[in-house]
Amino acid sequence: MASMDVLVLGAGTMGRGIAHCFARGGFLTGLYDPEPGALKNAIQTIEEDLQLFVDLGRMTRDRTQTILGRIKAIGDFPNELPDITVEAAPEDLVVKQALFRSLEKRRGPDGVFCTNTSAISIDQLSGCLEYPERFVGTHFWNPAHLVPLVEVIPGSATAEETVARVLAVLRQIGQRPVRINRDIPGFVGNRLQHALQREALALVEDGVVSPGDLDEIVRFSFGLRMPLMGPFERADLGGLDVTLRVHEYLIPYLDCRTKPAAALRDLVDKGRCGLKTGRGFFSWEPDLAKKRTRDRDTALLRILDVMTGNELNSGEGSKG
Repeated sequence: MASMDVLVLGAGTMGRGIAHCFARGGFLTGLYDPEPGALKNAIQTIEEDLQLFVDLGRMTRDRTQTILGRIKAIGDFPNELPDITVEAAPEDLVVKQALFRSLEKRRGPDGVFCTNTSAISIDQLSGCLEYPERFVGTHFWNPAHLVPLVEVIPGSATAEETVARVLAVLRQIGQRPVRINRDIPGFVGNRLQHALQREALALVEDGVVSPGDLDEIVRFSFGLRMPLMGPFERADLGGLDVTLRVHEYLIPYLDCRTKPAAALRDLVDKGRCGLKTGRGFFSWEPDLAKKRTRDRDTALLRILDVMTGNELNSGEGSKG
């Protein structure tokens, strides 16, 4: 690969998924990580993810090789940068800012810098830059190669031209970008997701329900409807008068703590971080983890078929 159309910084779970998206969309994609083991694991995982498309009859093996051929693993920080760089480093303000300062020295005033932060303020991240007008948040969701939505979050200094360009590129590679009107902590999706997580942790801590049973309640009740309707359509269909009466009674009882739940902190302090360490709320043997991930990805593809009326874009993009 002589040149790159896009550079992804970080070959972890999100970085490799984002690289997969761009390569599948027709872009020559550099995937940078200083750890050789991370790069090797990322390419292997992308190969496995593409194999699922083959197994389900959604892609030919030749197509997967074409996509893989568009991804270049990079172990040394490149001196020359493409027009678009997407950062997918750990959620650490200092680490991310250091990366962007290095990028700016190499690129100057042009080019677009995107951050895949899940929650950190775009203004905070771009505060160290000389040219914050070309900086924007692009929050992909895990697994990035299957979940199409991307939150696009401008900072207060982001140029409209930058936002428009990023929205167009994301649509071009088959994603579904949604512009967030202003920069707030957690943006929109994670504020909703973690409001649910906070209440779930409170119910488990209070002994109301076990983690497994709570997941069962979510999956087979309101969660089953969520691919088909959001909270406002659901409220309209159920009746806003009913929603109001429930809120009047229930909202005072909902958890409103401003610090992480003790149960969550205790698990992390014990090194029980979930699938990545083999134990979290549940135990994750390697074979079980692999099967659960494959089952999840297969189901996501089928759900997307119902939601969009089309299979997930697995073909060629029209980069231009």
